Amino acid sequence: MTNPVLEGLAKAERSAVHLEMRDAYQPSDPEFIAWQNGKRLDPTADRSTWWRPFLDVVTATTARRVVMRRARIVSEPVTDYIRYEYDMTFPNVAVGELVRWLPRREAGDIPLPGTDLWMFDNSSVLFTYFSGIGEVVDREWRTEPAVVEMVSTAFETVWERATPHEEYKPV
Repeated sequence: MTNPVLEGLAKAERSAVHLEMRDAYQPSDPEFIAWQNGKRLDPTADRSTWWRPFLDVVTATTARRVVMRRARIVSEPVTDYIRYEYDMTFPNVAVGELVRWLPRREAGDIPLPGTDLWMFDNSSVLFTYFSGIGEVVDREWRTEPAVVEMVSTAFETVWERATPHEEYKPV
């Protein structure tokens, strides 16, 4: 396995949290381009039509009783990319991932890490570094207790303030 996120999810025993803080990612993503051209997933269709290989990972992870939570801090009004993420989130929720949204104006007083991250079992953090346009340029594993504690505190504060996906309506 060469993807560190997939490796972290495969090894997770209790929890996996994902904090996203950018307003755009990978503008060249074919699925984002297809969405811009009108492609939409049908929530009433057979799940196999949703494609998204990551859904298999989420399904397998949550089937092992690993709690997966994702919190997104977003600017409002939202960008087209965030609207795309919002539209494409219902399959993740349907297969067991918990997702919440926090408007950036409600996060101003939260001490946050400088970049997006995954944290597994509250013991290891995978920071993801991006270019200015949102392409992944590097990832870094950190396990120092102070880093894990900072990330855990930040994530839990965001999670408590954020709105569940089912209730959030992008502005």
